Amino acid sequence: MPLQKLIHSDSYNYLLFVPDVSLQDTLYQAKEIKKRLFPTILFLHGAPERGSNLNDVKRQGLAKIVEEQPDFPFIVISPQCPSGKHWSEERLSVLLDEAIASYPIDPNRVYLTGLSMGGYGTWRLAAAQPQRFAAIAPICGGGNPLVAPRLKNLPVWTFHGTKDNVVPLSESEIMVAALKTHGANVKFTVYPEATHDSWTQTYNNPELYKWFLQYQREQARD
Repeated sequence: MPLQKLIHSDSYNYLLFVPDVSLQDTLYQAKEIKKRLFPTILFLHGAPERGSNLNDVKRQGLAKIVEEQPDFPFIVISPQCPSGKHWSEERLSVLLDEAIASYPIDPNRVYLTGLSMGGYGTWRLAAAQPQRFAAIAPICGGGNPLVAPRLKNLPVWTFHGTKDNVVPLSESEIMVAALKTHGANVKFTVYPEATHDSWTQTYNNPELYKWFLQYQREQARD
């Protein structure tokens, strides 16, 4: 079983997944494991998973994947947005500060991703605090193209389905075009046959996690 816990935070309630190091670090001594810092993903769910039951967060996306993969090689933080609300950059920032202070998180390898409402939240949080993240992966969301200059130094890989009937493909296209205008490091994957669910194949693709691990936050690269 994965080491997944229900955590109550002053900002959002969230699920915490910590990799089972015994499954991937058999050559490590115990003292080396204790001081190891893990790459970490902040995952923002979509609108249907809002509420007060943290188990609902496991319906889709990364929170579901780590439930099934105890050797997943990242710490994963999956907050839950209350019913009727949208993601708050301020509350997410408090959550990240708390998590970095409490868990073996490498602050230079924190990645941000989300789907649908969480895709919008990913764009907004990254634009508000681009210095916090090493790379981001918004899925079937959208953002404000006017903030593209703030994101020009942050690696972005965004995903969308051509046949999405909930969030139009144009929402991602607008952000990608704005980023390219500013010379940003941006990748754009469009699934020709996908409707709104462009996250299942994205989060099941090991190339996404390899791509994340190519990057550390900008301060660490300087």
